Amino acid sequence: MLSVYALVALRHYEFVQASNWMRDFFNFLADNWPELLTLTREHIFLVFLSTGAATLLGLPLGILLTRINPLRTPVLGFANIMQTVPSLALFGLLIPIPLIGGIGSRTAIIALALYALLPVIRNTVTGILGIDSKLIEAANAMGMTPWHRLKMVELPLAMPVILTGIRVAFVISVGVATVAAAVGAGGLGTYIFRGLRQNDNNLLVAGALASALLALLCDFALGQFEKSYEIGERQHASRRRFVAAGVAALLAAAVGIGFISNLRSGIANNADEIGAGPQKQQKIVVGSKDFTESVILAEILAQMLERQGVMVTRQFELGGNLAHDGLLSKQIDVYPEYTGTAYTAILKKPPITDPKAVYDQTKAEYAEKFDLHVSPSLGFSNDFAILVRGEVARENNLKTISDAVPLAKTWQAGFGQDFMSRADGYAGFARAYGFQFAKQPREMDLSLTYRALQSGELDIIAGNSTDGLIAALDLFQLEDDRRYFPPYQAVFIARREIEPTLTAVLAKLNNAITTEEMRRLNYEVDGKKRTPREIAAEWIGKI
Repeated sequence: MLSVYALVALRHYEFVQASNWMRDFFNFLADNWPELLTLTREHIFLVFLSTGAATLLGLPLGILLTRINPLRTPVLGFANIMQTVPSLALFGLLIPIPLIGGIGSRTAIIALALYALLPVIRNTVTGILGIDSKLIEAANAMGMTPWHRLKMVELPLAMPVILTGIRVAFVISVGVATVAAAVGAGGLGTYIFRGLRQNDNNLLVAGALASALLALLCDFALGQFEKSYEIGERQHASRRRFVAAGVAALLAAAVGIGFISNLRSGIANNADEIGAGPQKQQKIVVGSKDFTESVILAEILAQMLERQGVMVTRQFELGGNLAHDGLLSKQIDVYPEYTGTAYTAILKKPPITDPKAVYDQTKAEYAEKFDLHVSPSLGFSNDFAILVRGEVARENNLKTISDAVPLAKTWQAGFGQDFMSRADGYAGFARAYGFQFAKQPREMDLSLTYRALQSGELDIIAGNSTDGLIAALDLFQLEDDRRYFPPYQAVFIARREIEPTLTAVLAKLNNAITTEEMRRLNYEVDGKKRTPREIAAEWIGKI
């Protein structure tokens, strides 16, 4: 009897938890619907433009392949290769290419169009070649020219198969477009990446749900077109008109959302210009990497510049080394960086532990090699943090990394791709401390290692010492007692041309943020779910 009561109590608790989450989620939607609509509009823009380009290119190319057999194998082979290249790798390969690559929607659209080519080309070829040869012979016997035969016989008969290819291309593009957020192209992937980084299920569900609904809507609309062509009866003309109106309404909604968003931005910019007076001339593009602290620091700099009357464009949440590449290609002007990262990952130097030597060499070589300016330190270091669960540290009295070495023989480690590949990362770390893990460490996205550690899937990870999730998830940072890791002083990297505009602001930020203060700011975003813009404004108001 007691077990029945316990089961009922458990079910009631689960129901209450689910109800609370649903209430929180709907509150989140109510507070953030303007941004969600803007991201949806960006996603629709990426999908429709890229898939439209793939259709305009793939359809005539597919027709050409039915006429010129020797081209069929190499062209379809190329399209197949594009499908097998991981999306993020394809974005990375396109970025350095002049006129095609770069940061933003252009690179994303080209990459998505390449992904969408295969189903369009293949289905066009399959649809036309699959037509009964007797029908082709009949068309030739009637004296039709190749153009009239294509227009009046082949395309109408092949259209259901071609539409299936376009339908598949749309659905693929909706999914792959989420990765475009890593190259600064926006879209619903922004919420998904942000949710992973901040351990926020509301962001994850909002981005994933909106993306899934968009994919279903595209699939349904194009499916209705397919059915209309397959049935081919006159009474279904009204259905085609209805579906066409639905697609037109979707596009109009995307354009309308974009117009409203741009109008609001324009009004805000005009108000800033009126308040700033005639000195507001220069425009600065401020970038950031794809983690909370970088976004907060970039937002602080952006708001301080705006208060001085400078026009600022934000290009935040750039993955990998895109921020550095953006500086070199002059697509962004300044972004927050860390001396240890610049020293080892960009300049490819072996790690050293002297903070002054790392800063001085980084500053000198950035000026010489890249013509970039390295600002004075912001006052804190964001070092690699070796983390375990708080309960494990307390139970085993763990204080230092060396204390964890004996226990690690039964542990499962997990590290981000950056830590696994860097000169100051896993290989040297394991040698310095003599770690021998039971299994090969799992290499995974850094934001997911925090979740995996909290859930018990991992036992030790390498995070960031100022990360707000350390407190939010009750994690414990082990002391680097052998001083293996180099210093990671926070700085801003800027192009030389805009250095005079930044001088006054960077002087105010010199040693202005302590490690404890930065961890608190990160926790306000990651733990309390406040926005970086709000946190930055609050911090600026106190200095």
